[in-house]
Amino acid sequence: TSRRRERFLKAFHEMASREQRLVAVAVRRQVQLENLSHRDIRGLLFLAVLTITDPVRSEVVKAVRETQQAGVEVKLVTGDLSATAIAVARHVGMVGGEDTHLAGELLHEMSDAELSQRLPKTTVFSRVEPLDKQRIVRLLQKQGEVVAMTGDGVNDAVALKSADIGVAMGSGTDIAKDSSDLVLLNNSFATITAAIREGRVIRDNVRRVILFLLSTNAAEVAIFLGSLILGLPLPLLPAQVLWINLVTDGTSDIALSLEHAERDVMRRPPENPAAPLISKI
Repeated sequence: TSRRRERFLKAFHEMASREQRLVAVAVRRQVQLENLSHRDIRGLLFLAVLTITDPVRSEVVKAVRETQQAGVEVKLVTGDLSATAIAVARHVGMVGGEDTHLAGELLHEMSDAELSQRLPKTTVFSRVEPLDKQRIVRLLQKQGEVVAMTGDGVNDAVALKSADIGVAMGSGTDIAKDSSDLVLLNNSFATITAAIREGRVIRDNVRRVILFLLSTNAAEVAIFLGSLILGLPLPLLPAQVLWINLVTDGTSDIALSLEHAERDVMRRPPENPAAPLISKI
C-alpha cells in the first residue's frame, strides 16, 4: 500500500542519513536465464534492504581539511544514494547542503554548458554512472583544472584513465589499477595529502638549489669575464674551479635539498605546473 511504501522509504532515508549503504533485494520467478535482459527487471517482489556500515577512516577528516587549506578542491562523486553521500560529505567536512549537491537524474538533463556552471559550487554528486564521472572530469579539465581521480571499481576505470592523475586503491580491481597512474597500497586518502605536501617541499628545495647555484656561479663567471676584458691572465685554474665547486656548491646543495617544509606549505594556493621554477623570485 502507499502508506507502507511511505513508511519504508522514510526508514530507508533515515538509514542512508546515518552514512549506511543500502542494497535492495528483490525476486522474480519464471525468468529464462539464457535470455535475461533489462526488460525482465520489472514486476519484482521486494524482499528486504541490506544495510552496510562502511565508516569513514579517522584520518580522513583531518586530511580533507588540510587538502582544502592547500587550495585543492575535494568533490565526492558516488553512485550511492543522495542521503548517504550528503551524510558522508558533512562528516568529513565537505559542504553537503542542497545547493552543493547534484543528483544523477538532474545531471543527465543538463547540457555540458549548464553542468560547467554548476561544477565550481557543487561538491557532492550522487547516483552517478561511470560515464557521468568521466564527463565531470573532462569538464573540469576544460575549465583549466588539474584533476586527480580516486576509485577502486570497474565503474571507475574510464574516469581514472581520463583524469590527469588516476589514483587507484590497492584493494581495488585490476582494471582500476591498470587505468591509474598511482596505486595507494594503504587505501588511505591521507596518503594523497601527504604526497601533495611532499611534492611542494621538493619543488621549494629544487628552487633553492637552482638559485644558490646561479648566484655562486655568477661570481665565478664575473671573475673570468673581468680578467678577459682587462687582459689579465686567468685568475683560477680548472682544477681550482672544480675544487671550489666541490667544496662550496656540493655540500651546500645537499643541505638545501634536505630543507624541511615551510610552515605555510599547505596553506598557500597551488602553483601552475607549467610555470618556471624561479619565475616569481
